[in-house]
Amino acid sequence: MELLRLDFYLRNSASLAIIAVAVCVLAWVAEFADFVYVCPYCRVQRTAIGLLGLILLTPASCHWAMKYLAIVIGFFAAVVGANQHFAGWRKISAGEFRFNENILIDPFLLSGIAVSMIIGLMLLIVLKRPETS
Repeated sequence: MELLRLDFYLRNSASLAIIAVAVCVLAWVAEFADFVYVCPYCRVQRTAIGLLGLILLTPASCHWAMKYLAIVIGFFAAVVGANQHFAGWRKISAGEFRFNENILIDPFLLSGIAVSMIIGLMLLIVLKRPETS
């Protein structure tokens, strides 16, 4: 199955980068339009997703310095996202967890998705070679 092969994602890294930038822009628009509440955790994660997407789009992403920058940005954002996500697990353990009334903006679900995106984008940047576009 093609979707389970890493080379599929490396071949389609430009499309994934555009999706990441679009997710970042849409998330910022949603905040500025007051569709979601202001969340410093979310701001870090969405900004990192956008920056990693931009890095992945550039030919410079194959340079070791850009890979290093991507790792620094990605690890910072992944730690922030993991802390936010763990807060949900802490509530689950205490028996106090409830999903947000609007499931589309539930911080527990969104932080899990964001951490997955951040780590995936970092992986693509680190593995990207000049011949891969």
